[in-house]
Amino acid sequence: MIGSGIFMLPAALAAFGGISIVGWLCASLGAVLLAVVFGYLGKLAPDANGGPFAYTKLGMGDFSAYLVAWGYWVSIWCANAAITVSAVGYLTVFFPVLGESALAAIATGLAIIWFFTWINSKEIKTVALVQIITTIFKVAPIVLIGIWGMFYLQLENFTPFNLTGESNLSVITTTTVLTFFAFLGMESATIPSGSVQDSASTVKKATIFGTIATVFIYIISSVSIMGIIPAEVLAQSSAPFADVAEIFWGGAAKYIVAAGAVIATMGALNGWILMQGAIPLSAAQARLFPKTFGKVNKSHSPIYGIVISSFIVSIFMLFNYSNSLVETFSYMMQLTTLAVTIPFLFSITSFVIILKRSHSRYYQKLTVAICAFAFVVWIMVGCGSEVLISGLSLFLLGIPFYFWITREKAE
Repeated sequence: MIGSGIFMLPAALAAFGGISIVGWLCASLGAVLLAVVFGYLGKLAPDANGGPFAYTKLGMGDFSAYLVAWGYWVSIWCANAAITVSAVGYLTVFFPVLGESALAAIATGLAIIWFFTWINSKEIKTVALVQIITTIFKVAPIVLIGIWGMFYLQLENFTPFNLTGESNLSVITTTTVLTFFAFLGMESATIPSGSVQDSASTVKKATIFGTIATVFIYIISSVSIMGIIPAEVLAQSSAPFADVAEIFWGGAAKYIVAAGAVIATMGALNGWILMQGAIPLSAAQARLFPKTFGKVNKSHSPIYGIVISSFIVSIFMLFNYSNSLVETFSYMMQLTTLAVTIPFLFSITSFVIILKRSHSRYYQKLTVAICAFAFVVWIMVGCGSEVLISGLSLFLLGIPFYFWITREKAE
């Protein structure tokens, strides 16, 4: 579940100071709580294929399941815009003009989106090969820099603890929202659970232990970068991992790590572009999205969902590229996080309903669910009014869409 968000996060967090480490810890705790909930769901409903969508359909019915599918779909639009910005940020190492010209940056971003849209119109074997290659490039620089950097920390880079002048609680809330973006996807092991051998045990272990391992990797890499590069310099960086590599091992290493980060972010984008077609495909097969989204091309790719989503992602890119790369990345991260919190709330509620139906002793599990629910609500509030209004507007757009679909089914 290690994603591409980590590659730009240290720069996005630099303006807050060392207090952002507390945000990492809070986000980590929340991610573990949610991982436990999804792990329990995998055990309670081992034959449910589709993760949160399937669990919500089982616990709360079609309308709630539709809202989960819609919320995830919206979150992927925003996430793909953020991932593309991250890729462009690391390309500035090789092409500095991308950091100087908004037009050049947006043209490059759009080219990347539509290239991987084309890749995902091909057979799944092509997509899978790209994913295997890019996963190696994604994990290696994060782990290497995280561990190596712990020996070279400059403690003065963590002071003052809060650089903003705002209250500690306000800053911790904001940094928790930003860092939580990196954990999105923790529930991915639950999606194919119906096809996994001994899924009741396997899915729970994969979800919980995968999240804990990711927490460790993310925190040590972020602490290392923040402890090596002064905050005022880090805040202006469009390629923080590459900048640290240059400090450690020289100019050649900067280009190697930047190349790895570009490949990694593009690999993440490749996988999420496939998902932006797969989610409406699954919903269409459940008769909760229009039939068009259930169609595939001759390569069995859900082409309609992929192309329509890429068009929407392109619009997001166009509207937000007037800001710097770091500012655009931060905004799209928060919008993604908000969009995915709503499916999380439905999943937690469904967990409680399914748990009650199982007639098992559930007081301890209920406590975990309540804590996870409270955490998700805190994240939603912490996104801020601008993101909250934008995100909820996108979410509410899906409601009339649902009633149009149900009327179409009735006819």
